[in-house]
Amino acid sequence: MSEERVYKVKVGEKEIVIDEEVLDILQRYVRVEMSLEQLAAALGLESWEEAYEFVKKVPAWILWVQPTLWKTMREMRTAREELRG
Repeated sequence: MSEERVYKVKVGEKEIVIDEEVLDILQRYVRVEMSLEQLAAALGLESWEEAYEFVKKVPAWILWVQPTLWKTMREMRTAREELRG
């Protein structure tokens, strides 16, 4: 079986995996008033500067994908790989 594709963003020495939980945090950041300090705290980053670097590195299309759609896409990709394997 092939390895599942995982989207990661490296900020400093940390690597943040883009999953449903992180997408939910990003959705709140994009859609409501949330400071970079609050984003840093929610993601477990050291400072707003790290949060800013994270936002700059996340592909724009990911910011608008709903967490439930992300989960469905991941499940479909996994099922397709199982059928092939």
